[in-house]
Amino acid sequence: MRSLALLCLLVFGSCAHAATPEQHYLDLRDRYIVKFSKAKESEDTSKQHDAALRELAAALRALVGPVTIKGLPADGKSNVDTLYKGDIGFGHLDGLGFATEGDKLQAVVTTTGLLEHWLSEHREDGMPQEISAALRSDRFYYYAIQDAAFAKYADLPITKPGGASAAVAVLGVRGNGGLKGPPSEIGVVAVQGDKVFYLAATDAVKTAEIPPCEKVWKQMMAKKTPQDAMAREDQAMDAYTKCFAKEAPSQSWFAAAVKKAQSQLDLLPLR
Repeated sequence: MRSLALLCLLVFGSCAHAATPEQHYLDLRDRYIVKFSKAKESEDTSKQHDAALRELAAALRALVGPVTIKGLPADGKSNVDTLYKGDIGFGHLDGLGFATEGDKLQAVVTTTGLLEHWLSEHREDGMPQEISAALRSDRFYYYAIQDAAFAKYADLPITKPGGASAAVAVLGVRGNGGLKGPPSEIGVVAVQGDKVFYLAATDAVKTAEIPPCEKVWKQMMAKKTPQDAMAREDQAMDAYTKCFAKEAPSQSWFAAAVKKAQSQLDLLPLR
């Protein structure tokens, strides 16, 4: 009898352990993705979709807990803003999203567990699978928020707060067209315990072109191979941003960019 009772305890204990709040959220999200990806568009479906996003936001609040970020609304919404697979913007980072009007300043708060799951979902997009590597990759900033691409131009050497286990800042360009130009967006990510904070500020700092890197760009674009214009531009962009990352610390505007990134970090509840 005792053996049977112990077996039952082990079985039910395992089930209870498996049904974590994070897994509950993911199961709920995936069921809604299946539902709405098959649904026909209608006013009623749209209302159901909005209600589903509110339900996901409630589940995320239970996971993340209260969050106060200076300058941003108190109530976060689901950063996942579409459950229609194939829609532009599908697959954003699972977490509570906060934003000022016009999205000049955006934040996403999630957990390390949800982040790791999200990274695995974007493996085929070239996303690094280790959190530390992902936070230094343009892939993270590309897919986490908004519906526009992101090109990373440089790392910004911020000082990690004492309450955080990791803090990363990057400088880059976001847009739907060409991504070459003076970078002005600063993304800051901090990890504290099992919480992950991502803060993105557009038009955060004024920078300038770097002449040696402009030369690299022109040389790469002048090459006759590869013949495919898009592939040639991709190679030129890769060489250009690598040059920019190397030269950026010596530029007159770089200190201001680092200071701005540090001030963004100070907006987060990390102490």
